[in-house]
Amino acid sequence: MILLDTHVALWLTADSSSLGKRSRRIAAHAAASDQLAISAVSFWEIALLIAKGRLRPPETAQEMRRRILREGAIELPLTGEIAILAAELGGLHADPADRFIAATAIIHDATLITADERLLKSRHIPRKQNAET
Repeated sequence: MILLDTHVALWLTADSSSLGKRSRRIAAHAAASDQLAISAVSFWEIALLIAKGRLRPPETAQEMRRRILREGAIELPLTGEIAILAAELGGLHADPADRFIAATAIIHDATLITADERLLKSRHIPRKQNAET
């Protein structure tokens, strides 16, 4: 399974050149085999970015969610198990969304595609893919 970090999902749906060719191929292959995922927390994070004016998409957060899911991503819920693991992960920065996304990758044994240097360097996440490659 491939898990998209929030910014990666945004890059993928916007067809941004920030997303590297290899990561784009991995995501496309995962979507074709029903193995592309996004954490429900990413939709919370997108909604917050829009509410704060830091993200100004041509659509609402709800419409973005529907489009991301329609394009092949599976939504993974935030569970108690993920929440507890997120709190227990040492060495990660305090951003709750990143902690939940990291824990989701671990619990689901997924490869996390991210450009976040702290997540890429985390010893807790066994499989990572640099989104910029």
